[in-house]
Amino acid sequence: MLIYCQGKDRVRQIMIGLREIRKKKGLNQQFVAHKLNISREALSYYENGKREPNFETLKLMSNFFNVSIDYLINGKEFKSH
Repeated sequence: MLIYCQGKDRVRQIMIGLREIRKKKGLNQQFVAHKLNISREALSYYENGKREPNFETLKLMSNFFNVSIDYLINGKEFKSH
């Protein structure tokens, strides 16, 4: 399931998996933000679709949580047919 929110000039995707994996691991935003060297506000914006992380930040998050970038965005691992 994808959730979109209307931004100022375009539609942005809420990163469902990011919030899901953070909560599943019992981590708060402040801890994760510190480990990723970003602000807590930036992490919150990513989780809520107010801002989109760049590719380097996506890779850092993917490695930190040990999940794919696809999972961070969609909350599901990619499955090829």
